[in-house]
Amino acid sequence: MQDEYRTVARAGVHETEISRSRFLCALAPAATEQEAQDFVAAVRREHADATHNCFAYVIGADAAVQRASDDGEPGGTAGVPMLQMLLRRDMRYVVAVVTRYYGGVKLGAGGLIRAYGGVVGEALDALGTRTRRRFRLATVTVDHQRAGKVENDLRATGREVRDVRYAEEVTIEVGLPDADVDAFRAWLADATAGSARFALGGEAYGDV
Repeated sequence: MQDEYRTVARAGVHETEISRSRFLCALAPAATEQEAQDFVAAVRREHADATHNCFAYVIGADAAVQRASDDGEPGGTAGVPMLQMLLRRDMRYVVAVVTRYYGGVKLGAGGLIRAYGGVVGEALDALGTRTRRRFRLATVTVDHQRAGKVENDLRATGREVRDVRYAEEVTIEVGLPDADVDAFRAWLADATAGSARFALGGEAYGDV
């Protein structure tokens, strides 16, 4: 698994005009290929009167799924440059749809490639990106008497507290970088006089 990846900070649309053609780049995070396809379909419905609705998406922290469509533009002039821009920016779990309303001036192959790739880059700059890092999920089980201090200390030291559950004991789920597991285990034993239980779980990604 990749230690970290970047994705778009939020969904949004960036518009630019090139030689009288309107280019609208809609960007959104997408956790699965189905989510990406649903987003593409929604944009196409919204802009059914557009000349073209080209798309590109990258799914997976290792970019395992990559798809692109020129939607009627000359082959390789729209979807591929859009995809290349996403990959050049190390973007993952992201979908881009560029809607073009033709303005009467032909751009030529080179102009199209620059336009479609460029508007994706501009949209990424406008909407912002965020980095997500791989964490090891860990569960801390502690008595009620110590739980408040443990949770406060975790948050104060910047640990990612993902969940807190109260029952006979208190269960706190945290995200830890792999390199920190041993040091965290030692800190927890010291902070709770050895009374807390610690269990490692699977892996997930969280915001840096």
